[in-house]
Amino acid sequence: MDKFALGIEYDGSAYCGWQRQDHSPSIQQELEVALSKVADEPVSVVSAGRTDSGVHAWQQCAHFSTSKPRNLKAWVMGVNAHLPHDISVRHVTPVPDDFHARYSTLGRSYRYVIFNHPARSALMHQRVSVIFQSLDEKRMHAAAQCLVGEHDFTSFRAAGCQAKHAVREITAVQVSRFNKHIIVQVEGNAFLHNMVRILVGSLIHVGKGEESVDWMASVLAARDRTLAGPTSVPHGLYFMGPHYSESFGIPDWRESLPDAAVGSAVGLL
Repeated sequence: MDKFALGIEYDGSAYCGWQRQDHSPSIQQELEVALSKVADEPVSVVSAGRTDSGVHAWQQCAHFSTSKPRNLKAWVMGVNAHLPHDISVRHVTPVPDDFHARYSTLGRSYRYVIFNHPARSALMHQRVSVIFQSLDEKRMHAAAQCLVGEHDFTSFRAAGCQAKHAVREITAVQVSRFNKHIIVQVEGNAFLHNMVRILVGSLIHVGKGEESVDWMASVLAARDRTLAGPTSVPHGLYFMGPHYSESFGIPDWRESLPDAAVGSAVGLL
């Protein structure tokens, strides 16, 4: 059996999320069906992390094993030929047996994209969150810095989260503006269910001037979900990708980012 890692880009608007569900289509289901056709045998995949309904991915990573020999170009081109237009395999990389898409990660990166404008965008429909009221990204960035480090993030955890505990480590949070786009970049070792979306919903309160910059720290310390802001809409969230040891040879998601002009236009930088 040969083992491979996949880099997958997708628009999650039409799916119930990454994980297979009985009631609606998922990214995992579409990918496994396409892989199985190319391999001519059943193939299952394991991802770096699950994304919820409506959430997108710049470079999700998953691994699979197969007994069927195919060159890397055949995997990429063949699988993409069987995938819908809103899912694409960006790369296929041979990996050793001890590689695991989830457990080999060193960290994960998410971006939340806000289109901060009085009028909604037709072209970015279901790809950004729209906030009509002016936001102060500098206040949002200052408020977010209290999140850096290892903390109990109970205040920013969905009620149905199944994690055993709420302690996570955030290594960096950056809030930046690119014209009418505000980008919230969050990096950490792992994330709770809806954690990034609740963090952003809380930061929006600060950006609107409804809460002080110090309010975020008090909410974090309280460990009380009812004190934080609402859960932001899913279609503004992008799983940018996991981080792995360079020894695995998996392309880093940063290598495929567009240049500044294009990236700011589509809200990805």
